[in-house]
Amino acid sequence: MSQMYKVFVNDKPIIITSSSKNEKNFPIYSFSEINFKDVLLKLQETSTFGIILITANLELDWQLFIKNLKVIPAAGGLVLNDEKSVLFIYRNEVWDLPKGGIEKGESKEIAAIREVEEECGITNLSIIKQLPTTYHIYDYKGLNLKQTFWFLMHSNDDSTLTPQLEEGITKVAFLNSKEIKSALTNTYTNIKLVYDAYKQA
Repeated sequence: MSQMYKVFVNDKPIIITSSSKNEKNFPIYSFSEINFKDVLLKLQETSTFGIILITANLELDWQLFIKNLKVIPAAGGLVLNDEKSVLFIYRNEVWDLPKGGIEKGESKEIAAIREVEEECGITNLSIIKQLPTTYHIYDYKGLNLKQTFWFLMHSNDDSTLTPQLEEGITKVAFLNSKEIKSALTNTYTNIKLVYDAYKQA
């Protein structure tokens, strides 16, 4: 059972939690006393870098929160090779991990493998374990919540990788720890969360 949900809007977090800890000094509101539109408006303020919503019933209020949004399920992978380098893609001038939408009737595991294969031109993928799920809100024909299920994977495929150009991917590469440190300065906070979860495991 999760102790918090962290949802990003333009890389700023909405943290829905039953804990009163506030390590980031974000403004705190009671979940029941602020409406969804006001939360989004406050995040647009340049002086606001995140918001904490305190709840006494996390799972119930999470369900109320996502009723404001169309949930779009996706899946992706943090892929290791035999040298423990990590597979990254470079899309729209930002380093990212391969991921994409789950198709109708598809399990999240199968979707994650398919998306990594399609975006990177890699084979021989096997899932090691599930990593934390990430969430971000974006506006496309209404407000959507992208819910991405992440999996730690391994591949021993050492053939040439092929970026899926039609998806805006211009580079695909296994990065070593030094290269990853640089890549993480030009990526999304959600990707840092996934990578940190892998490193802390």
